[in-house]
Amino acid sequence: MNILELSEKRFSARKYTAEPVAQSDLDYIMECVRLAPSAVNKQPWKFVIVRSEEAKQKLWRAYDREWFRTAPLYIVCMKNNNVCWTRSYDDKKHGDVDVAIATEHLCLAATERGLGTCWVCNYDTSVMNELFPSDEFETMAIIPLGHVAADCPHAEKKRKPMAEIVEEI
Repeated sequence: MNILELSEKRFSARKYTAEPVAQSDLDYIMECVRLAPSAVNKQPWKFVIVRSEEAKQKLWRAYDREWFRTAPLYIVCMKNNNVCWTRSYDDKKHGDVDVAIATEHLCLAATERGLGTCWVCNYDTSVMNELFPSDEFETMAIIPLGHVAADCPHAEKKRKPMAEIVEEI
């Protein structure tokens, strides 16, 4: 698939089968993440793969939804606040942007491999801070990853028309 086809096909999957994700697929996806660009090539990120039952049960405390529990694994996307590039004109840190770019690389690579993902940002931050205590790293998103269930809800993709989002000067 080309990038347009991947963008059309990718959606927020909210129901997965119990089939495990192949290690070769996970390796491919994480290599795509590793190659993502970042401001000044700082790569201010860490990605924690949550696969064990014990670790998954702990993670569910931060986001306890029935559909979320169906994923065979999760990738916790974290930013290093001490490493990210900061724009000198206004002191804006670009770590959020960098991690978002890498995370979408993850989602598109998963789509290419026939797997589903969903950005989860509405988690309990206090639980995530307890599970991943750090003075450097902050959790940005949890990405469930797995084979999409046949009966997974899949809404039609609705996007604004090009004329509303593009301006030429």
